[in-house]
Amino acid sequence: MTLIVDTAPIIAMADRNDPMGPAVIDILGQEPGDLVIPAPVSAEIDYLLGARLGRVARLAFLDDVAAGRFSVVGLTPAEHRTVREWEGRYSDLDPGLADLSVVVLAGRFRTRRILTFDQRDFRAMTSVSGEPLILLPADAA
Repeated sequence: MTLIVDTAPIIAMADRNDPMGPAVIDILGQEPGDLVIPAPVSAEIDYLLGARLGRVARLAFLDDVAAGRFSVVGLTPAEHRTVREWEGRYSDLDPGLADLSVVVLAGRFRTRRILTFDQRDFRAMTSVSGEPLILLPADAA
């Protein structure tokens, strides 16, 4: 089964001082399925790693992607239309392209499993099929 990966867990994994890093490493280490990062999220990760932890951390992430540890997946034009429609649906959250790409790709890969720390936004949203999302690590227990 596929796990869609959001920005903050990757930043936490790279930051030795982040208390959530070990939980992320554990989840990713045990994950039997594909690890998918939406392309807009990968750009956020690259930027934040560079800004917060420096070039070495940013390049380590690129090495992981190049080695196939994560699959970076872009959206189709139809999926971009869905993102635009959902911007209206969730206008009170103002979720943006990165968060909505997570939900839309979860729909493409037929999963509700998302690795994220963003409880506020993702608890308020549903899957493309209308079901609650499963947020890891919070829902792992």
